[in-house]
Amino acid sequence: MKPYRLLIAIIILATNAHVHAQLSIQITQGVDNPIPIAVVPFQTAGIGFGAEDVARVVANDLEQVGEFRALERENLLSMPSEQSEVFFRDWQVMAQDYLLVGKVTGTPGNQLVQVQYEFFDVNRELLLAGEILSGNVSQLRDIGHEISNIIYEQVTGIRGAFTTQILYVVAEQAPSGSASFRLEKADYDGSRPQVLLRSQEPIMSPNWSPDAREVAYVSFETDLPRIYTQNIATGQRRQITNYPGINSSPVYSPDGNMLAMVLSKDGSPDIFVQDLRSNELIRVTDHPAIDTEPSWTPDGRSIVFMSDRTGQPQIYQIEVGASSFDVERLTYDCFQCAKARFLPDGNNLVHVRRETRQSPTYQIAIINIETLRVITLTNTSLDESPSLAPNGSMIMYATKYQGRGVLDAVSIDGLVKFRLPSAEGDVREPAWSPFLN
Repeated sequence: MKPYRLLIAIIILATNAHVHAQLSIQITQGVDNPIPIAVVPFQTAGIGFGAEDVARVVANDLEQVGEFRALERENLLSMPSEQSEVFFRDWQVMAQDYLLVGKVTGTPGNQLVQVQYEFFDVNRELLLAGEILSGNVSQLRDIGHEISNIIYEQVTGIRGAFTTQILYVVAEQAPSGSASFRLEKADYDGSRPQVLLRSQEPIMSPNWSPDAREVAYVSFETDLPRIYTQNIATGQRRQITNYPGINSSPVYSPDGNMLAMVLSKDGSPDIFVQDLRSNELIRVTDHPAIDTEPSWTPDGRSIVFMSDRTGQPQIYQIEVGASSFDVERLTYDCFQCAKARFLPDGNNLVHVRRETRQSPTYQIAIINIETLRVITLTNTSLDESPSLAPNGSMIMYATKYQGRGVLDAVSIDGLVKFRLPSAEGDVREPAWSPFLN
């Protein structure tokens, strides 16, 4: 049994950016036998009307990852708010494996609240977790996500990612034909979107710093592609590159000190790394073919990239600082493989895959670079820009739905899928944040 602990405050980074219509999750596929859990509405006292329903946030979180099934509220036999009110036999009769109860307490006229919750294993009649979380009324949704993290880890053994966020680009076409672009961030489920940058010119390739305090991206605001970084809290921007030709695909190293990128300043596009402290630029590849789409290996020593040096796009790996001849090819059995990212284990590679010349479809897949076993995760035809959740459990990617760009997510075993359709514009190029705390 875990002891209670008091969290004095939950610190949430926020900006004053304007809020747009949010994405809205639709679960499109779940596991065959989801884990049954009863999430009882939390008893509330001293908080105003319209405050976030913490229990609803938790139930939605757990159902959205497809592995849990929350008992409908109208089917609840009772409404306990603490352990002394729980009768396990009631929930065993309802065939519930787990039970969450709690209460939210505030002081009228004061924005501070305390959320007490208790999470039980019904069959073992055991308290698994219990805490008092403190924060502001406006942070009730964050508190709900934090409770979801704890439940998910208790049940699956995997750290929950419900308090993470996503970056994405929204493109809109005006009736006049002119286009506008926004770089936005939102909760992992698309709620509470905030605009980080607006432009009449394209924005591309957003990427998080490892501490989630900054983002890097490509902007065409000077009519040429240039790489920028931006502090999320302050909005302060820094232009990183101003080289002739292509400046694209910025990706932070795992320690946050380096930025991999693609530059064509010397002719063909090649992979470079820039030290963000000294501004030293290191050339990584030197080949007349197109080398692009870099990503870092989990240990930060090597870069994975796409190259068409053999005639078709394939995935390669090279250690930073090694000779440009010391390149290892990782994919062989696809007509085109691109946009590769390693899972945390360093053996499995998420990528976009076109199987054959005759096949028009681009799908998200995982290849084990040791066994070369391939698992295709998606069955839509224009999937791109995969981004991995920090716990390695889900992949978010861009695809097309009813003629517009949307974000989909799929579990790494392909069993769970959900969609975040946009209320407006084409949504593209998702980037899942690291853990925020």
